[in-house]
Amino acid sequence: MNWKLELDELARREAFAREMGGVDKVKRQHDQGRLTVRERIDRLIDKNSFHEIGAVSGIGEYDRTGELKAVTPANCVFGRARVDGRTVVVVGDDFTVRGGSADASISAKPLMAEEMAHDFRLPIVRIIEGSGGGGSVKTIETKGAANLPGGIGGTRWYRFTTENLSRVPVVALGLGSVAGLGAARLAASHYSIMTRKSAMFVAGPPVVKALGQNLSKEELGGADIQTRAGAVDHAVDTEEEAFACARRFLSYLPSSVYELPPTLPCIDNPERTEEALMKAVPRNRKQVYKVRPIIESVVDKGSFFEVASNFGKPIIVGLARLEGRAVMLLASDSFHYGGSWTADACQKVVRWVDFAETFHLPIVYLMDCPGFMIGLDAEKAATIRHGVRAMAAVNQTTVPWCTVILRNAFGVAGVVHQPADRFSMRYAWPSAYWGSLPLEGGIEAAYRADIDAAEDKAAKLKEIEERLNKLRSPFRSAEKFWVEEIIDPRKTRSLLCEFARLAEPLRKAGPPENMTIRP
Repeated sequence: MNWKLELDELARREAFAREMGGVDKVKRQHDQGRLTVRERIDRLIDKNSFHEIGAVSGIGEYDRTGELKAVTPANCVFGRARVDGRTVVVVGDDFTVRGGSADASISAKPLMAEEMAHDFRLPIVRIIEGSGGGGSVKTIETKGAANLPGGIGGTRWYRFTTENLSRVPVVALGLGSVAGLGAARLAASHYSIMTRKSAMFVAGPPVVKALGQNLSKEELGGADIQTRAGAVDHAVDTEEEAFACARRFLSYLPSSVYELPPTLPCIDNPERTEEALMKAVPRNRKQVYKVRPIIESVVDKGSFFEVASNFGKPIIVGLARLEGRAVMLLASDSFHYGGSWTADACQKVVRWVDFAETFHLPIVYLMDCPGFMIGLDAEKAATIRHGVRAMAAVNQTTVPWCTVILRNAFGVAGVVHQPADRFSMRYAWPSAYWGSLPLEGGIEAAYRADIDAAEDKAAKLKEIEERLNKLRSPFRSAEKFWVEEIIDPRKTRSLLCEFARLAEPLRKAGPPENMTIRP
């Protein structure tokens, strides 16, 4: 006597699960240029490493004698897998079964995925396509009552989703039409990716049309819309690129806040110098320059991984390595408002500085900030309120911090280049230029009486400018020890690698005491 009959029944039910929504629905998914959820999981993870949980769950169809005829599987597939050798939780929507709607879901499955990530301290990757919420309008009829959002027993998923943001790395991939709760699941992540053919929205075009807005999916929530708004971090052309980005993002991070980011072997010389850095910042302060080549010159070659590039463009943010050690890197981009902090740039700083604090990443800031953005649009956007929030986020950090002032450091935004009232490293290039206000425009206000009294007003203005510019020399500040060090730009990599080495023993695993990560 053995259990072969039962194991054969299990295999039969698992076969139904692998059929997903059926041949026609799978073909439709492929014809529209999208992979199925099971194909996506296979291509994301290390080969043959997926351990599925609840594969046979769904809705069974039985004949009059009680014999099983077929099973429509639940449209949530989840389990454990390995990514680059590390165990992660993977949970994905099956669009071939009721379009990823909750009508065909079993709510305990996506909830259990979040619980497993939370309690076993594992990164979680969500593969999202569909709504995944309370169901469609038709659900009212099929269930016999209207769903109360957050009703009795309906909030556990929200609790774990929120707590996971302060506990484990969360990556979300939007690979099709993503709406409602699906959109919230995509946004409630540390790093979100969507393909350019995908769309994300709180409610889709048919619902929005009732507001008088007749829009296509792309016009309402396409990749350009969502990455510019900051709702999604990255857009790629193919699903394969999305999987590669997810894997790379995770490679910089610990499995949870109870561990430290991994240090990888490094073959790039920490003492490497780049002559191009001598000319990287132009002498003409009104001239813009490319900061990404500077970043590439000072971090380990090929290690810079930019995030949220289409949002808050005056600030560039990304993960990088210094002699194999993971860091969070911020850099000013003079091509956008001269590097001035706009409201969205401030929001970007808040989010990623919080992120660095959560996962124990030292922060490097390559600074060229002439202050907060000014003007009517900036005032309408409440730039100063967002700026003060960014200042609070920076000041709340406990991770080691190193700033290199490349050029401008002005005003209140200029203050926010390192945490207040604790030691952090700071270097200035010879091109650095700082003060409470830039001289341009400020001289006319401060020296109005002198200029008006002069016979040659233009000459007087020029005389004052020249006098003040000499006082503005960074060497005058160094004389008074108002700045610690002015360095040869070519030594920047060496000093940053030293910073990463010194920072390594200072990092402490465990949840940050005074911060909550925000999606």
